[in-house]
Amino acid sequence: MKMNRAEMNCRSEVVNERHADGSLSPSSLLLRPTTGDNDGSQWASDRRKRRATARTRRVRVDRQTERLRSAPDVDPSSGRCSSMAGGQDESLCSPLPAASAYQEAQTWQQQQRRLNKPIDATMDSATVTPPCEGANPGINGGQPDQPKPPIRRDLGSRSRSAEAMGTPSLDGSSHGKSRRILPSLRRISTTPLKPRRRSSSESSESSCPSAPTAPKQPARPSPLRSAAVAAARKTRRLFGAKSNDISPENERRIRANDTAYNSQFNYSDNYIQTSKYTLLSFVPVNLLEQFQRLANFYFLCLLVLQFIPFISSLTPVTTAVPLIGVLLLTAIKDAYDDFQRHRSDSQVNNRKSHVLLNGKSVEERWHKVQVGDIIRMENDQFIAADLLLLTTSEPNGLCYIETAELDGETNLKCRQCLMETAEMGQDEARIGGFDGEIVCEPPNNHLNKFEGRLTWKGKQYSLDNEKILLRGCVLRNTQWCYGVVIFAGRDTKLMQNSGKTKFKRTSIDRLLNFIILGIVFFLLSMCLFCTIACGVWETVTGQYFRSYLPWDPLIPAEPPAAGSTVIALLIFFSYAIVLNTVVPISLYVSVEVIRLAQSFLINWDQQMYYEKSQTPAKARTTTLNEELGQIEYIFSDKTGTLTQNIMSFNKCSIGGTCYGDVFDANNGEVIEPNENTKTVDFSFNPLHEQTFKFYDQTLVDSNREQDPTCHEFFRLLALCHTVMPDEKNGKLEYQAQSPDEGALVSAARNFGFVFKARTPDSVTIEVMGKTEVYELLCILDFNNVRKRMSVILRGPNGKIRLYCKGADSIVYDHLQSGNDDIKNKTQEHLNKFAGEGLRTLCLAIRDVDEAYFEDWKERHHEASVSLKSREERLDKLYEEIEQNLTLLGATAIEDKLQDGVPQTIANLAIAGIKIWVLTGDKQETAINIGYSCQLLTDEMVDIFIVDGQNVEDVELQLIKCRESLRGYARSQVQTALSGISDRGYSSSIGGEMEDMACGPGLTGIDEDNNTGYALVINGHSLVYALQTKLEKLFLDVGTQCKAVICCRVTPLQKAMVVDLVKKYKQAVTLSIGDGANDVSMIKTAHIGVGISGQEGMQAVLASDYSIAQFRYLERLLLVHGRWSYLRMAKFLRYFFYKNFAFTLCHFWFAFFCGFSAQTVFDPMFISVYNLFYTSLPVLALGIFDQDVNDVNSLKYPKLYTPGHLNLLFNKEEFFRSAVHGCLTSCVLFFIPYGAYFDGASHQGHTTSDHQLIGSVVATILVVVVTVQIALDTAYWTVFNHITIWGSLVWYFALQYFYNFVIGGSYVGSLTKAMGEATFWFTLVLSIVIVMIPVVAWRFYFFDVHPTLADRVRFKQRLPRIRPRKSQDFARTPSARRSRQSLRSGYAFAHQEGFGKLITSGKIMRKTVLNFGSKASSNNAANNNSGSVHNVSTGGGLASVADQSDGPVSGIFYHPMGDDDRSAQPSTRQSHNGSSVQPRPSAVAYARTGINSSRPRLQDPYAITVDLESGGEPALPNTMST
Repeated sequence: MKMNRAEMNCRSEVVNERHADGSLSPSSLLLRPTTGDNDGSQWASDRRKRRATARTRRVRVDRQTERLRSAPDVDPSSGRCSSMAGGQDESLCSPLPAASAYQEAQTWQQQQRRLNKPIDATMDSATVTPPCEGANPGINGGQPDQPKPPIRRDLGSRSRSAEAMGTPSLDGSSHGKSRRILPSLRRISTTPLKPRRRSSSESSESSCPSAPTAPKQPARPSPLRSAAVAAARKTRRLFGAKSNDISPENERRIRANDTAYNSQFNYSDNYIQTSKYTLLSFVPVNLLEQFQRLANFYFLCLLVLQFIPFISSLTPVTTAVPLIGVLLLTAIKDAYDDFQRHRSDSQVNNRKSHVLLNGKSVEERWHKVQVGDIIRMENDQFIAADLLLLTTSEPNGLCYIETAELDGETNLKCRQCLMETAEMGQDEARIGGFDGEIVCEPPNNHLNKFEGRLTWKGKQYSLDNEKILLRGCVLRNTQWCYGVVIFAGRDTKLMQNSGKTKFKRTSIDRLLNFIILGIVFFLLSMCLFCTIACGVWETVTGQYFRSYLPWDPLIPAEPPAAGSTVIALLIFFSYAIVLNTVVPISLYVSVEVIRLAQSFLINWDQQMYYEKSQTPAKARTTTLNEELGQIEYIFSDKTGTLTQNIMSFNKCSIGGTCYGDVFDANNGEVIEPNENTKTVDFSFNPLHEQTFKFYDQTLVDSNREQDPTCHEFFRLLALCHTVMPDEKNGKLEYQAQSPDEGALVSAARNFGFVFKARTPDSVTIEVMGKTEVYELLCILDFNNVRKRMSVILRGPNGKIRLYCKGADSIVYDHLQSGNDDIKNKTQEHLNKFAGEGLRTLCLAIRDVDEAYFEDWKERHHEASVSLKSREERLDKLYEEIEQNLTLLGATAIEDKLQDGVPQTIANLAIAGIKIWVLTGDKQETAINIGYSCQLLTDEMVDIFIVDGQNVEDVELQLIKCRESLRGYARSQVQTALSGISDRGYSSSIGGEMEDMACGPGLTGIDEDNNTGYALVINGHSLVYALQTKLEKLFLDVGTQCKAVICCRVTPLQKAMVVDLVKKYKQAVTLSIGDGANDVSMIKTAHIGVGISGQEGMQAVLASDYSIAQFRYLERLLLVHGRWSYLRMAKFLRYFFYKNFAFTLCHFWFAFFCGFSAQTVFDPMFISVYNLFYTSLPVLALGIFDQDVNDVNSLKYPKLYTPGHLNLLFNKEEFFRSAVHGCLTSCVLFFIPYGAYFDGASHQGHTTSDHQLIGSVVATILVVVVTVQIALDTAYWTVFNHITIWGSLVWYFALQYFYNFVIGGSYVGSLTKAMGEATFWFTLVLSIVIVMIPVVAWRFYFFDVHPTLADRVRFKQRLPRIRPRKSQDFARTPSARRSRQSLRSGYAFAHQEGFGKLITSGKIMRKTVLNFGSKASSNNAANNNSGSVHNVSTGGGLASVADQSDGPVSGIFYHPMGDDDRSAQPSTRQSHNGSSVQPRPSAVAYARTGINSSRPRLQDPYAITVDLESGGEPALPNTMST
């Protein structure tokens, strides 16, 4: 219903309306006093006029104010309602909001005056008057600077809070039950105003704005309401419901120490619940989840059917036993997992904290903490909720926290409170009286961002993330601190970030669902056939035998056709029950058990244990193991993943002069330093570090000679940073946000510019033994957009100077004009450094005028306290002052490769895995790291560089790349065909090797396996390449290249690239990284691998598998992944085989029992066949089996390739297993049937009865499937022997126990059969008929068409064969040489530093960051250049290369008459300018005496056969591991 006009006029309202630009309209505040003013009619008239002119606007009516305006008058003498004498309820008495209205009107008038806008006549001072004596101050108590509570969108929560306050409804009534809300108000709910009930003493005082108000006392809700709320929440938790389900907030308002005010907003309490079940909800919820699986629900339906007597020929036990067993095992697993969650939740919720109540500290459990409470925390305690820091024990309001539970970072971080609140110290009386109001952002998951405002004592203070302590952090090195709760429970940022992880399913899981669905249709087809056959049999034959086989009374006797039809329809359900075992109910449980065991094997692998950090490999999930054996694409981060992320100052450029190169004393050439190279002596500096090494003495000499440019260079390194100094054991140590900054400050220290100390407003350094103190004016901190940082300092001479360091591409854009010589030389040095794989950084300075800085500083302060567009405004100010810089030079830092990275990448490439590197580093740095780690090689035909600045350029470059790739592919196909035509060899062990267990698609040249090119694309061009128009073109080019490097990419772009390959290639992807910026791609890929590196543990926490070093990825995939896939494939093939062999025996028996749904087996045998008789052998196969050992799995990476095409288990393999099982069941039934047909024993007893033949068929079935799994087992362990042979013993023992002890219906049948020779003859004959074809088939393929696995296993089993020595196809990295570079790289922190911390008075006096031991020496990075083809230039090959040494892994070819230049082998230029032609490839297969002048394609993985020496096979050349 709508509110009539009379109602609207008889109540006062607040109508908030805004113009399109956001300013308040003159009609936004329309007040009509409730005390009977003479101006009331004028107000109503004005309101009607304004409403007529604003019909299209959305009007927000404050329902709470509406109720307050309709409240009775207050007697100023007693403070009670004047209507109390009339017997009305006291809850109707509400304070009047005149002061709040006056405040709003005055605020609007001030805004209009600032904007020079006319003020409406209705809003002048005559209309809106301040409340004076006798008026109620309302919520604000007459304070004009008190802001309103927030506008809430949740009407339900408002109505609940209104009920709690006892305020009247719109119709003037007051009651505790839910009220009907006017429909018009359901859409326009606004700010609920919480009145503060005044005492009688307050009522007698003046309520004018200038009058002082009595201090507020902390208040708790009434005990009755608190008990009711607690009981409701406990009830919801008992049944597993989430508490406090409220709508999202626009903003959050909190009053410290005022629970009554905060409770109206229904904020979440501090109780957390990560568990899924409770004691009452576990059974129904868990059963509901389990029956969502198709197989479980299917068997439940069958169980119900079996309780119908005239349908089922089996007792319900046959289905109930396996179903209950599966449900029980799964329920136990789920209960255990949830029990662990309950224990964790209980441990957290019952932690103790100290809450201030009425100025006193009271111990409370965490789950009782509420928003607005002030709590005290002590050293080494977890923080209970998200808090605004108020005061601490440390100077300047500092405290130190460890955020390992949030982001995995173990280094301490610093927070600082406002200096105004820090003055309260630990005076709990003052802290208990703190009544500040906080307005902040609503709950969100941004860990590093917070925006808010504190209003206290008439002043406003800006709040940011540096003043917030988050739940999950641990207080360190701080005796105590106090904070007010802002977010509690599930609203905390920790819980907001603990959302559900995307459930990942393997390709085998998806295939299994399809297969199960197909099996169900196959089952229905058999049932339909049996239904039709039964109807025919009953009509033709059965009706004449009703005297012996009477029909059920429900079946109509006449006409017979009708009865036959009814019987046939019922038989459909009967056979659905009898043949139900064709759908494997125990399959899912068996798969989970195998996966769990495989996960333990990964965790226990000592060869993936990193002893230096004592970090083992860990499978963090148990559902993706076999997917590790099917990886086609690896997406890898560079820094910290391929490299060590341990930085060392290597070289620098100062004033156009390059320092750091080491020259050979004999010929003057640049050489790579080694262990014998003499290092610079820094003993003149008492504060130098023993581990620091530098090899160029000229820089030390220039520095000691007081070179002003060198001094300014190192002075910048010592001043421009956010590093924190600390003294530990009498030694000066630094704690940095990134290894880059730590390396630069350390370098300045060793060269005599020692960073000693810092305070909130100063930085102290020691320059050649002399102390210099600089006044810190401002820090312009680093972020990923600015890619630079600056500090503004006032030096000892009183001048203000800005010091800046950052990416060369950014710093060069901010340099002043002139000094082109230094710029050009520095750019050459930057290119040289980047070409050597170093991380570079540019340094620059600027002198700042005093007057300009004061003006800039004032604007900076205004922007820093702004709640809107704060970051954007600050960035503009930073950009303004960081102009006209003077270039000083550049630094070069080395980030060494991890051990074993080149060999790992080379082996993974041989295995057919494409590797894409996604890094934030610059192009040249990424390219040279690619060469160092063998991702790029000198033997590549070309390296495409895509760096277009718009869509058209990127599209043109990608098209050129695609055309070159197609020309190269055509040339490779022609070369391959010519090579194949020349082959004519044969061997006794095996024939062709093209398939190598890889099937079609790998025999020739496949566009997805091209090895001739590499693609490099930067982040700017990638933005266009990932657009819908170009994404398929980019994917087509990238997937045809051997390697792809995406540089300068953001975390979001990393995830988009991974998702692109998943979407269109339908390939299994793996992402690996070590930092927080890798989390997105780790979660996007099918499998995420985290490396516990220098950048924290966030990547590990988000990963599916974690390892300590990149080199362990080789073993994880080539050994464990391959084994897991092989085992799962063999397990599934055998599982379906044995189930089909078992179930279809009933189908064959149907032809001899009139399709009456009679079973051939004992019902108990049907129940326990999959659980007891055949389960353990197949589990042992799925856990322990292996075709070749781990050494050969690594030695021959090509063994991994079958997983790419799902060759070991697919629809075809399932069909083969099903047909095999069908044929086996046919033999198992008809051989005994023929043997026992009209049979008799020697005593003349008949042996052709149903029970005897059923026992014989069951026994032969168990023996045959056991022999089959013994034949399938390639690796025998003790467990295999026990489970395989023990299952036979267990079968006979259980049969005798059930039949003779329990008294089964088939008692004596098996004993009688085994006493006759016919049984043993039938058993042997059945085994021979079933097994001989299988053995012959396998022997034929092993001898004629052996796979690579067969050959390796043959070598493994025959030690007499002399293994051929492996040749190292990975070229050893040579000394670093310069490589032509287009742009330079840079290195910097991946996250913001301590800038805000320092400038706000933050200093980490107690924190220490141990950078660990010195990085182990590594091989020199490979710097032999391949051809780098920049597509944008449209030119030829720009290359500087030397001849490679030793065998190479690339495929060389000769042109076959194709004129396409892209298909020609590249001609490289040597250092002396001579042309070096590519060498012809060796011939893999050769017959002695045949001379062929035509080149043939080399196959390095095929087995070569020396025919003259007797044809002794030798295994293929492989990568050295």
